Amino acid sequence: MIFTDARELARMLRAKEISAREVLDAHLAQIERCNPDVNAIVTLVADRAADEAAAADERLAHGDEVGPLHGLPIAHKDTHDTAGIRTTYGSPLLADNVPTRDALVVERIRAAGAITIGKTNVPEFAAGSHTINPVFGPTRNPYAPSRSPGGSSGGAAAALACGMHPLADGSDMGGSLRNPASYCNVVGLRPSPGRVPAWPDAAPWSTLAVPGPMARTVSDVALLLGVLTGPDPRDPTALDTPGAVFAAEPPTDVRGLRVAVAPDLGGAVPVDPAVKVVVERAARVLEELGCVVEPACPDLTGADEAFRTLRAWQFELAYSAMLDAHPDDLKATLRDNILAGRTLTGPDVGRAHVLQAALYHRVREFFGRYDALLAPVSQVPPFPIEWEYPTEVAGVPMHDYLEWMGSAYLISATGCPAISVPAGFTPDGLPVGLQIVGRHRGELGLLRIGRAFEQATGHGRTRPRGAAPGDTSTSS
Repeated sequence: MIFTDARELARMLRAKEISAREVLDAHLAQIERCNPDVNAIVTLVADRAADEAAAADERLAHGDEVGPLHGLPIAHKDTHDTAGIRTTYGSPLLADNVPTRDALVVERIRAAGAITIGKTNVPEFAAGSHTINPVFGPTRNPYAPSRSPGGSSGGAAAALACGMHPLADGSDMGGSLRNPASYCNVVGLRPSPGRVPAWPDAAPWSTLAVPGPMARTVSDVALLLGVLTGPDPRDPTALDTPGAVFAAEPPTDVRGLRVAVAPDLGGAVPVDPAVKVVVERAARVLEELGCVVEPACPDLTGADEAFRTLRAWQFELAYSAMLDAHPDDLKATLRDNILAGRTLTGPDVGRAHVLQAALYHRVREFFGRYDALLAPVSQVPPFPIEWEYPTEVAGVPMHDYLEWMGSAYLISATGCPAISVPAGFTPDGLPVGLQIVGRHRGELGLLRIGRAFEQATGHGRTRPRGAAPGDTSTSS
């Protein structure tokens, strides 16, 4: 049951083949088994979840209408506010913070019938693609406990990989849905800006950070995307397309689609040779499925500067007052980003918007010729958990904790949706994800290609060693 797809579990629940209580108990037992080793779920509300499961069973027994996620357990990212449940943002300053209202993504998931079981671990204020903070410590990679699970949705990805819950919410500015999905052999989708509305949000007009879904399969990501999408007056960028458009199981016929492949994004980023091999192998799979595949990449000039400038501006906006009040209580890299934001001038921010606008139109024209772009999610496989970030990639020094994730954040700057799908393992057994990038607002196409690749390869069915009771399988 713990590794049954969310879509099938939801069907079984609605058909009364299984109860919400039974589903919850199985997942709580799995949390008890696995969480001490990976530290993915950092706040557990088992008693509250039990009450919600009982109520869910009663609603179904009485013939009440139930939502698409009826009875499915889920833990929310610890940067997503949850009413009555501690939400720390990975910071000692908020270690005892208990919000009085749900974030919009949590609100929608709960309205669809899901049962909240707790919170998943994050880096401090979600800054960085390695999940460690001074409140709860590090989350470990389920496939290699000495390695990072990625971030910032690292707790969510690790919990999914271990079968602690079947669906997860996350958010992505520079790769935070895609990188941990790649590192933990699950699926993470960064939607187009506005596809999944966000609230509360200090910068609601910004397009850099977006909430989105994670799961173990592309089909389950589509199920959750269907719940999360749709307009909301609290988000001025929210798109009008209703969730039902995305909720169905994606088709898998990709014959005739034109697909570009860029293992190093046209030379924009250095990439570990083991990662390049996986991307190139994935391209051959899609070619065998009938796609027209050729090497090509959009011109990403200006993407790095635009992303870094707008990110620093947004961090200063969100956390400057906190830095002033507690100058010694924020991690150094976060403090540096806030201070960098303070040095920006109006012309600096204006130049970033001009660069991003030009980038948008070049990429738009590129996707007039291609249906998708294949690229690495992360430039390196999962790295040692003791590192804050890789300081070198393929022999090239990395100058800060952002640079090694250029393969993800350069795509963020384009505004395109992108999905990470399990694509294989390194010779050492470390998971590697394939990043599939689509045209603006082209989530349906991404889901189609991602599911076709997933069905053809089956990489996501390889579980971490010992993830299931009695399981003796290896992680590669």
